Amino acid sequence: MKRRDFIAGLGLGFFIKNSLSSEIEFPQVLPNRSLHFPRDHGAHPDFRTEWWYATGWLATESNQPLGFQVTFFRSRLPFATDNPSALTPRQIVFAHAALSDPSFGRLRDDQRAARETLGLAGAADNTTDAWIDDWRFALKGDTYRATIPAREFALDLALTTHAPPLLEGEDGYSRKGPHPGEASYYYSRPQLEVRGTIERGKGKESVTGSAWLDHEWSSDYLAPEAAGWDWCGINLEKGAALMAFRIRSKGGGVVWAGGTLKTEQGKTVFTPAQITFEPLRTWRSPRTSVEYPVAMRVTASTESWDLEPLMNDQELDSRASTGAIYWEGAVRALQGGKEAGRGYLELTGYGEPIQM
Repeated sequence: MKRRDFIAGLGLGFFIKNSLSSEIEFPQVLPNRSLHFPRDHGAHPDFRTEWWYATGWLATESNQPLGFQVTFFRSRLPFATDNPSALTPRQIVFAHAALSDPSFGRLRDDQRAARETLGLAGAADNTTDAWIDDWRFALKGDTYRATIPAREFALDLALTTHAPPLLEGEDGYSRKGPHPGEASYYYSRPQLEVRGTIERGKGKESVTGSAWLDHEWSSDYLAPEAAGWDWCGINLEKGAALMAFRIRSKGGGVVWAGGTLKTEQGKTVFTPAQITFEPLRTWRSPRTSVEYPVAMRVTASTESWDLEPLMNDQELDSRASTGAIYWEGAVRALQGGKEAGRGYLELTGYGEPIQM
């Protein structure tokens, strides 16, 4: 989607004509910048894009497995403005939420988008607190609270951890391409303990589970030749955690890759050559006809995990907000045919190259 069409689609054409002047220059992501908490749990509004991304597995009281995803995005508009009006657009906030329910057979999902004006949407810069109307994701103490009254379901979840953030890449500087500026500031919070309730047309149900949180911000996330990425965040046994990704090129190769394995012995950061994603099985969406490799073998150095989805149909159509169609689903991680962990797999750019 073209930038001007994208903005106009959010009802911003009037402000484009009356408030915006020259294009701005976004700050670059650079190495050797230390992350500081709790400040860096909050928003970084000078950068082009940012997200707080929580995924996890839930179990109902009858032990039915479910997957959930809650993401808030902040996007700075690429224009400078001299208009002091509270209605002048400077940031856009998007939110996605989804529930993977095998008894339903496909993903339940919802999305919202709004300008950061008049307090109706926003992202605080001193700690995690992002909202659009009555959707909210906020951190208080050691607990994140996700409150999502979506159209076909509702989530009210508390995600708790006492562990410090896991800094990805080089102390939070995560390369995404061959050029140093193609990078993000990135940390994760694996092994979050989840408690709360869901609603899916059956009244409130109590749930427990585990989750993973990613927080990233960047100005130049993808190389021009990139089509999309494959990513996984897996909570492994004994408190271990695996993050791995590859950036795929439009020509079919790999632009970049990376990952981190956290164990009782410490943290291992992998080079691009040490990470591979091998498709094991594909699934074609009956709605979009996009084919996704929903089962993957992920290898980090000498160790491999086979990722099998909770269900095949976990495609998310976000064309009403961020403009992308992608697959994002709950997966089991298997080693030697036995379950070794659970987490999420994200597959973008399989229909059209993703725009960042």
